[in-house]
Amino acid sequence: MTYRILTRMGDGERVTMSAAEIKEDISEGIRDAAQSAEIPELTAGESEQLFNIMAEPSRTVSVSAGEEVVVTDDGCSMSFYAGQDSSGIGVPLSRMQAILTYERACAADTTSIGHSDYSFKPVKPIINFEMNEYYTTSMMTTAPLFYGAQPNMGLYFQPDGPYPNPADLLPQGKIKEACETQEAAAEQLRNDIVFVGKKLNSIGCEGLNLDTCGSAGDADLLAALQAVADLKKATPDMPVIMGGSGEFVLGMHGDVAFDGKRLAGMYPQDQAKVAESAGASIYGVAINTNTNKSAAWNIARAVALVKAAVAAVDIPIHVNVGMGVGGVPMMEAPPIDTVTRASKSLVQIGKADGL
Repeated sequence: MTYRILTRMGDGERVTMSAAEIKEDISEGIRDAAQSAEIPELTAGESEQLFNIMAEPSRTVSVSAGEEVVVTDDGCSMSFYAGQDSSGIGVPLSRMQAILTYERACAADTTSIGHSDYSFKPVKPIINFEMNEYYTTSMMTTAPLFYGAQPNMGLYFQPDGPYPNPADLLPQGKIKEACETQEAAAEQLRNDIVFVGKKLNSIGCEGLNLDTCGSAGDADLLAALQAVADLKKATPDMPVIMGGSGEFVLGMHGDVAFDGKRLAGMYPQDQAKVAESAGASIYGVAINTNTNKSAAWNIARAVALVKAAVAAVDIPIHVNVGMGVGGVPMMEAPPIDTVTRASKSLVQIGKADGL
């Protein structure tokens, strides 16, 4: 009987594969990353190391002592009080209670607080309440406390916002109008991020987390980069983290640039470069998971992309390792067996500075 290795698919399905099949998927995942992003492939030794991690029989795996990395988060404490439809467990806790539980019971390296909507636009009108909540909570925490929110430029388009929706204009062939409305929304988003950031800095914010930058395309990423550059001039001592929304910047506008670099089509290594030039303290790369491929394929591909991003910049790279990114299956409650294998591979082979 052929030896079979228990593993998963990108959608979390539990499957068994032979050693040869896993090795082949690792090779294919690496090739796909190299061809897509025009980056070097992993070495034969690194591929073998990755196979050994995937084939390890233990339910969970870990790095060796002394190789641990810092874990940053984007609202993990929300899982305590959020409903099950949002991957939470619905415990009746306040935001502060959840943060303190996460810090003290889970031994978190960092903690964070954010509005339940987790976007800058709805935070702006209630910033005084958020400042008070942040300040009070920061007096109780020991680990670094970040304030997190998404740029989420989609909220600035109709029917939620004031600007015409490019998704309505583009099918009508109104390309110029679609570009103009994105530029206008991006400028408003930039101003809102800077406004919120300055207010939080005034009460001692220990770090601002711009989560899922570029979710509405290249103009969304442009607004985030410009806001970071503005904040680094106005509040130079406040660390700013940027997290990507995907491995490939969608060209919804197609012709916007930052620091002379066109944003549409950027892969993680180039995203990290513009984040660094804007003044970001940490960049969180996001590598999409293919649900039709195996965990071995997805993790190998993520590792190759992350290794290239780490080598491209001097700022720390913290990989997004969650639901459907970083080699982790697309599940609301990702399985620990695959999460730990992805994490170990990204750190030991991809040389990620954090997760």
